[in-house]
Amino acid sequence: MSGKDTFEPRIVAFLCNWCSYTAADLAGIARLKYPGNVRIIRVMCSGRVAPGFILKAFHEGADGVLVGGCHPGDCHYLEGNYKTLKRKLVMDRLLDQFGIEKDRFRLEWISGAEGEKLARVANEMTERVRRLGPLGRTRERLARADALELRNEGGAASG
Repeated sequence: MSGKDTFEPRIVAFLCNWCSYTAADLAGIARLKYPGNVRIIRVMCSGRVAPGFILKAFHEGADGVLVGGCHPGDCHYLEGNYKTLKRKLVMDRLLDQFGIEKDRFRLEWISGAEGEKLARVANEMTERVRRLGPLGRTRERLARADALELRNEGGAASG
């Protein structure tokens, strides 16, 4: 058995309080299964997840990062998920600069009623990252992100 077969990836999931986090609760209540390696961080809005937070998650040990927000047009803060979508474009470029595969980062719109979708996305994300293997030496490159203080880039968005 190869190391990738036994590798259990660490996934950090930033979930919007109003939608995706509620879906995680629903998944739990419905006893839907998703991997225990997915660590949920509740945020008030997906629009508040700055690119630096995602890079920091990778630097601190995550092998994959999921951001879950409300469907476009359903944001509690009106425009937060549109900010998230713009930031995804920034993240794609940043990940490329740091040599991180784009499949390690995922943005999903998940409403509070979509517990099954949350479980499915968490399972898919885990399998995708498992196939990629550990992030490994790329974390050294992410030390530059701390030096550049990218975690503060983008600031706290209103959203």
